Amino acid sequence: MIYDLMIWGGAALSVGGLIGLGWCILRVMKAKRAKLEDEALRAVIQKVLPWNMGALMLSLLGLMLVGLGAAFS
Repeated sequence: MIYDLMIWGGAALSVGGLIGLGWCILRVMKAKRAKLEDEALRAVIQKVLPWNMGALMLSLLGLMLVGLGAAFS
């Protein structure tokens, strides 16, 4: 029972991380399409970078939970 919760909770975290990564990609693509100057584009990327790393960490933790839940069940 607890391992099923680990698996499903980890899957939910991974999906949340993937949604966050998609948002980061769309945000940078939108900035590139706007043909911003170099400094403005760098500012957008610098603002998105922490969100990108957080989304990667969230999906990594989710995958670890799925792996642990599958190994222990």
